[in-house]
Amino acid sequence: MADLKDVEVEKAKFVFSVYDWDGSGSMDAMDIGPALRALNLNPTLELIGKMGGTKKRGEKKVKLDEFLPIYAQVKKEKDMGCYEDFLECLKLYDKEENGTMLLAELEHSLLALGEKLDRDELDDVFKDCMDPEDDDGNIPYAPFLKKMMDNMIVINH
Repeated sequence: MADLKDVEVEKAKFVFSVYDWDGSGSMDAMDIGPALRALNLNPTLELIGKMGGTKKRGEKKVKLDEFLPIYAQVKKEKDMGCYEDFLECLKLYDKEENGTMLLAELEHSLLALGEKLDRDELDDVFKDCMDPEDDDGNIPYAPFLKKMMDNMIVINH
């Protein structure tokens, strides 16, 4: 694959093999998003859909030679946020400019804005990544964001 370095191809092959649940040489198209996230990309649900991802298991299979161009294309996309982008967004909620924000504001944002989470998904994210809130209801947002991105939490809509 001309757009991918050899090491990227090897990583993609490994991730693909993890999602090739039955060893058939193909993975379910529903797993395209989680596979791309495992490769440290952050595609939107819309982009995953454009790349052939499905919302239901069993609708479509993808072979490695189909997945590699998807990976290469998504790597080129500019419409994916990174840690610094998300951190800047959360700073908008930092009223005291001390690295904290109200937990209730973060919860509302994740439940109501953009690619919304449902309550169960939010509870899972908070359980895995959230530090306890202080007496005023604030949480340190940078550690939360770092843990969330390091853990590569996969949410299947």
